[in-house]
Amino acid sequence: MLARIYRPTKTAMQSGRRGTDRWVLEFAPRDRPAADPLMGTNASTDMMRQVRLTFETREAAEAYAARSGIAYRVAAGDERVVKPQSYADNFRSTRYQPWTH
Repeated sequence: MLARIYRPTKTAMQSGRRGTDRWVLEFAPRDRPAADPLMGTNASTDMMRQVRLTFETREAAEAYAARSGIAYRVAAGDERVVKPQSYADNFRSTRYQPWTH
């Protein structure tokens, strides 16, 4: 079993960053989903696809995987960079583009 440890990003439908501070351990799918001939939906016999564990830190997720004997890989994401700006910066005299109105 191969697992992936990552920190989820916020979706395009969210304005906040709720749930992006935790680390997630998900298992890789073992087989492809098969189409159900009667209903036409996708079905799978792999129950580990439904398991999603969350941890406070990356080290805790790695320790759990090592303790449980799960092979894993860490997908490190980019850290969010906040550029501080104030409303007064719109009116400063050293703007890159001059004020238009």
